[in-house]
Amino acid sequence: MDLPAPDRFPWWREQLAKATVPTVVSSPHAADFRAEVMLARMGPVDLSILTHPEARAVRTPALVRRSDPGVYGLCLVTANDVHLAQRDRECRVGPSDLLLYDTSQPYDARALPGPGARPGGMLVLQLPKDALPLPPQRLNRLLAHRMPAGTGMNAILAAYLTRVAAAIEKAEVTEQEAGRLGEVAFDLAVAALASQIDADDLLAPETRGQALLAQIEAFIEYNLGDPDLTPAAIAARHHISVSYLHKLFQPRDLTVGAWIRRRRVEHARADLTDPRLRSHSVQLIGARWGFRHAAHFSRAFRSVYGMPPSDYRRRV
Repeated sequence: MDLPAPDRFPWWREQLAKATVPTVVSSPHAADFRAEVMLARMGPVDLSILTHPEARAVRTPALVRRSDPGVYGLCLVTANDVHLAQRDRECRVGPSDLLLYDTSQPYDARALPGPGARPGGMLVLQLPKDALPLPPQRLNRLLAHRMPAGTGMNAILAAYLTRVAAAIEKAEVTEQEAGRLGEVAFDLAVAALASQIDADDLLAPETRGQALLAQIEAFIEYNLGDPDLTPAAIAARHHISVSYLHKLFQPRDLTVGAWIRRRRVEHARADLTDPRLRSHSVQLIGARWGFRHAAHFSRAFRSVYGMPPSDYRRRV
């Protein structure tokens, strides 16, 4: 939406209140404020996608008393730095960091300026407090606390939110799919928070299973090029039985082996259409993604795209 300059900042304040909670918002760029906000309702959670210049949002005690949806906001910073103060604690986080805040308590959040006037950005996942199985007194330890998203469950959650946000922005998610994506996002967020406060024992079996499945999928994605990536190897790596591994994959409507083949073929298709890889033979691209034999690669590719990889490449 392209609004006249005087209307942009008031519109942003209104949309921000709808997407998150009411706050007192200010910005040195209020006279010519260029920002974007998108809110996705995803079953048990809401996901806000924000892009904006330098700004400040203060949640005052009066606003808390007036309106409190009772949620935690779990932010994934995507551009520039963010400063948050809450409960006599403050921190500064940067891109790829996670940050938790509580709508039931006052806070002061600042999106700091980036180099070359680059706009800031974040993804905000809103988690209903009454649905969380984690003790509030323990979660309070995480408020205004930097949580790096480079490893473990934090990394899996950050990668998942990034993929979901990209699909939402491209309008590739149906209402039914959004609900399922939100359920997975909730389970991953709970698992990530629990890992920060040593509360894994409080998770429901379904949540632990979803978190384990996400870890396994990330492991598969990272090791697709290994031709020895088999269900038995995956199960051994995660200290579970092969039968339990197959049980985890039942909701995917694909066996573990079929899932691996599908992801390998999808990556190979992307390489076949990449102009930078024109000098790479079809067989080399197949080998790059774990196909030992050209005939095996050709059969797997044909089963998904209806033609051999060499024909697909020529048509593209």
